[in-house]
Amino acid sequence: MTPILISACLLGQPVRYDHSHKQMDHELLRRWRKEGRLIPICPEVAAGLPTPRPPAEIQNKRNGEDILHFQARIVDQHHNDLTTFFMSGAQLALELAQHHQTPIAILKESSPSCGSSRIYDGSFTGSTISGMGVTAALLTRHHIRVFNEHQLEEAAVFLAHYEA
Repeated sequence: MTPILISACLLGQPVRYDHSHKQMDHELLRRWRKEGRLIPICPEVAAGLPTPRPPAEIQNKRNGEDILHFQARIVDQHHNDLTTFFMSGAQLALELAQHHQTPIAILKESSPSCGSSRIYDGSFTGSTISGMGVTAALLTRHHIRVFNEHQLEEAAVFLAHYEA
Protein backbone atom coordinates (compact mmCIF):
# COMPACT_ATOMS: atom_id res chain seq x y z
CA MET A 1 0.00 0.00 0.00
CA THR A 2 1.43 3.34 -1.09
CA PRO A 3 2.06 5.79 1.76
CA ILE A 4 1.03 9.45 1.48
CA LEU A 5 2.90 12.33 3.11
CA ILE A 6 0.35 14.85 4.40
CA SER A 7 0.35 18.19 6.17
CA ALA A 8 -0.35 17.48 9.84
CA CYS A 9 -2.74 20.45 10.08
CA LEU A 10 -5.06 18.77 7.56
CA LEU A 11 -5.43 15.88 10.01
CA GLY A 12 -6.42 18.14 12.90
CA GLN A 13 -3.05 18.63 14.58
CA PRO A 14 -2.80 22.19 15.97
CA VAL A 15 0.53 22.99 14.33
CA ARG A 16 -0.31 26.13 12.37
CA TYR A 17 1.27 29.45 13.30
CA ASP A 18 -1.78 30.38 15.40
CA HIS A 19 -1.90 26.94 17.08
CA SER A 20 -4.93 25.98 15.00
CA HIS A 21 -5.48 23.26 12.41
CA LYS A 22 -7.27 22.93 9.08
CA GLN A 23 -8.74 19.48 9.64
CA MET A 24 -10.59 18.12 6.66
CA ASP A 25 -13.48 15.72 6.83
CA HIS A 26 -13.26 14.00 3.47
CA GLU A 27 -14.11 10.45 2.52
CA LEU A 28 -10.73 9.88 0.83
CA LEU A 29 -8.80 11.06 3.88
CA ARG A 30 -10.94 8.87 6.15
CA ARG A 31 -10.26 5.87 3.91
CA TRP A 32 -6.53 6.54 3.61
CA ARG A 33 -6.25 7.05 7.36
CA LYS A 34 -8.08 3.77 8.00
CA GLU A 35 -5.73 2.03 5.55
CA GLY A 36 -2.74 3.41 7.47
CA ARG A 37 -1.36 5.29 4.48
CA LEU A 38 -1.07 8.79 5.94
CA ILE A 39 2.28 10.07 7.19
CA PRO A 40 1.72 13.47 8.84
CA ILE A 41 4.32 16.19 9.08
CA CYS A 42 4.42 19.90 9.74
CA PRO A 43 7.79 20.96 8.31
CA GLU A 44 7.86 24.12 10.42
CA VAL A 45 7.25 22.32 13.72
CA ALA A 46 9.59 19.48 12.70
CA ALA A 47 12.31 22.11 12.23
CA GLY A 48 11.76 23.47 15.74
CA LEU A 49 9.39 26.41 15.31
CA PRO A 50 6.90 26.71 18.18
CA THR A 51 3.13 27.01 18.15
CA PRO A 52 1.85 29.57 18.35
CA ARG A 53 4.31 31.69 16.39
CA PRO A 54 4.06 34.87 14.32
CA PRO A 55 2.96 34.26 10.71
CA ALA A 56 5.79 34.00 8.19
CA GLU A 57 5.87 34.59 4.44
CA ILE A 58 8.35 34.34 1.59
CA GLN A 59 9.38 37.91 0.87
CA ASN A 60 9.20 40.06 -2.26
CA LYS A 61 6.74 37.93 -4.23
CA ARG A 62 9.30 35.13 -4.50
CA ASN A 63 8.68 31.38 -4.05
CA GLY A 64 10.07 28.15 -2.64
CA GLU A 65 12.36 27.57 -5.63
CA ASP A 66 13.93 30.96 -4.93
CA ILE A 67 14.46 29.87 -1.32
CA LEU A 68 16.16 26.65 -2.46
CA HIS A 69 18.45 28.73 -4.70
CA PHE A 70 19.26 31.12 -1.82
CA GLN A 71 17.62 33.99 -3.75
CA ALA A 72 14.87 34.80 -1.25
CA ARG A 73 14.12 34.59 2.44
CA ILE A 74 11.21 33.84 4.74
CA VAL A 75 10.53 36.26 7.56
CA ASP A 76 7.87 36.53 10.22
CA GLN A 77 5.75 39.60 10.93
CA HIS A 78 8.48 40.93 13.23
CA HIS A 79 11.09 40.67 10.43
CA ASN A 80 12.88 37.70 12.01
CA ASP A 81 14.57 35.67 9.29
CA LEU A 82 13.25 32.09 9.53
CA THR A 83 14.64 30.83 6.22
CA THR A 84 16.93 28.28 7.90
CA PHE A 85 14.01 26.76 9.81
CA PHE A 86 11.90 26.47 6.68
CA MET A 87 14.74 24.91 4.68
CA SER A 88 15.43 22.47 7.50
CA GLY A 89 11.74 21.55 7.68
CA ALA A 90 11.63 20.96 3.94
CA GLN A 91 14.65 18.66 4.22
CA LEU A 92 13.05 16.74 7.10
CA ALA A 93 9.84 16.31 5.06
CA LEU A 94 11.87 15.03 2.11
CA GLU A 95 13.77 12.58 4.31
CA LEU A 96 10.49 11.30 5.78
CA ALA A 97 9.00 10.84 2.30
CA GLN A 98 12.12 9.06 1.07
CA HIS A 99 12.25 6.84 4.16
CA HIS A 100 8.67 5.71 3.50
CA GLN A 101 9.22 5.63 -0.27
CA THR A 102 6.17 7.75 -0.88
CA PRO A 103 5.66 9.19 -4.36
CA ILE A 104 2.92 11.59 -3.25
CA ALA A 105 2.26 14.39 -0.79
CA ILE A 106 -0.91 16.29 0.10
CA LEU A 107 0.07 19.67 1.49
CA LYS A 108 -1.75 22.75 2.80
CA GLU A 109 -2.21 25.38 0.13
CA SER A 110 -0.90 28.95 0.65
CA SER A 111 1.69 27.99 3.27
CA PRO A 112 5.27 29.23 2.77
CA SER A 113 6.28 25.62 3.36
CA CYS A 114 3.49 23.59 1.83
CA GLY A 115 1.73 25.71 -0.78
CA SER A 116 1.76 23.86 -4.09
CA SER A 117 0.21 26.39 -6.46
CA ARG A 118 -0.42 29.55 -4.39
CA ILE A 119 1.50 31.17 -1.55
CA TYR A 120 1.20 34.45 0.32
CA ASP A 121 3.06 37.27 -1.42
CA GLY A 122 5.20 38.43 1.52
CA SER A 123 3.19 41.55 2.33
CA PHE A 124 1.24 40.04 5.27
CA THR A 125 -1.97 41.43 3.73
CA GLY A 126 -3.56 38.08 2.81
CA SER A 127 -2.66 38.51 -0.87
CA THR A 128 -1.45 35.41 -2.71
CA ILE A 129 0.60 34.78 -5.81
CA SER A 130 1.24 31.75 -7.97
CA GLY A 131 4.07 29.64 -6.63
CA MET A 132 5.18 26.83 -4.36
CA GLY A 133 6.35 26.89 -0.79
CA VAL A 134 9.83 25.60 0.01
CA THR A 135 8.76 22.07 1.10
CA ALA A 136 6.51 21.63 -1.93
CA ALA A 137 9.34 22.83 -4.19
CA LEU A 138 11.90 20.47 -2.63
CA LEU A 139 9.57 17.46 -2.82
CA THR A 140 8.74 18.28 -6.44
CA ARG A 141 12.43 18.61 -7.24
CA HIS A 142 12.82 15.03 -5.95
CA HIS A 143 9.96 13.70 -8.11
CA ILE A 144 7.39 13.48 -5.33
CA ARG A 145 4.03 14.56 -6.72
CA VAL A 146 2.50 17.32 -4.59
CA PHE A 147 -1.23 17.98 -4.36
CA ASN A 148 -3.10 20.45 -2.18
CA GLU A 149 -6.17 19.84 -0.02
CA HIS A 150 -8.46 20.85 -2.90
CA GLN A 151 -7.02 18.16 -5.16
CA LEU A 152 -7.82 14.99 -3.22
CA GLU A 153 -9.68 13.39 -6.13
CA GLU A 154 -6.72 14.11 -8.43
CA ALA A 155 -4.41 12.61 -5.82
CA ALA A 156 -6.59 9.49 -5.73
CA VAL A 157 -6.35 9.17 -9.53
CA PHE A 158 -2.56 9.55 -9.32
CA LEU A 159 -2.41 6.86 -6.62
CA ALA A 160 -4.57 4.49 -8.64
CA HIS A 161 -2.30 4.87 -11.67
CA TYR A 162 0.81 4.57 -9.53
CA GLU A 163 -0.39 1.35 -7.93
CA ALA A 164 -1.67 -0.19 -11.18
